[in-house]
Amino acid sequence: MERPAWAPRSIDVSVPSVSRIYDYYLGGSHNFEVDREAARRAMEFMPGLPKITQANRAFMRRAVRYAAGEGITQFLDVGSGIPTFGNVHEVAQAVSPGARVVYVDHDPVAVAHSQAVLAGYEDADVVAADLRKPQEILASPQVEQLLDLDRPVALLLVAILHFVEDEDDPYAAVAELSAALAPGSLLVLTHASYEGIPLPAQRAEGAVNVYKDIRNPLIMRSRDEIARFFEGYDMVEPGLVPMPHWRPETAPEDEDPYAFSGFAGVGRTS
Repeated sequence: MERPAWAPRSIDVSVPSVSRIYDYYLGGSHNFEVDREAARRAMEFMPGLPKITQANRAFMRRAVRYAAGEGITQFLDVGSGIPTFGNVHEVAQAVSPGARVVYVDHDPVAVAHSQAVLAGYEDADVVAADLRKPQEILASPQVEQLLDLDRPVALLLVAILHFVEDEDDPYAAVAELSAALAPGSLLVLTHASYEGIPLPAQRAEGAVNVYKDIRNPLIMRSRDEIARFFEGYDMVEPGLVPMPHWRPETAPEDEDPYAFSGFAGVGRTS
């Protein structure tokens, strides 16, 4: 296929990417036909996937506003994806001008577009790194220059941990990142689960198998398994809940049923 002008030369445009599939669900334009094909296959089983991604973004914006309102001025967004409307730095700086944000992703398209969006910003930057290697994130020049880890940080892990397999020990990765944070820091997290999906698990598994086929397994964890990521944190009310129920700004009963797929929560270190 023809390579778009915005696509980095280093990427294989014939291989689907979860970041670009997510971008497609959100109505973005930085995806390839191979990504759109994989997304459409997954949506044959779960037509509400775009609604789930929209609920993720809406929760992220609410959580960032909450964190900024609580006085947190530093944000580390791991698995940040391709920039779209309502990015973390835009939301945070609307509440707290001068808030500092470091984005982290391992997808070259996500990193390239983040660099383009952030050009000229002194208070935000992007790191090309992988959640599975926390020390590469923590030791990056961008984190060292922008974030003071002796002060509270909001660590965002939104729609990323369900792409880390158990064999890569996502709990250890989260614990390592958390150990570097000062007391009063927040963990902001969403995670996919079969719990809450408005269709039989066997049908939802068809969408999960699409991700397995493109070698980006989607790991569906139970609420109890997701709650383990918050060990060492005190949960912020209302706790670990379906996304529309976390400090909603509109009536949850007006939400699409798919928006309740998976869980969201915020925890605070003491």
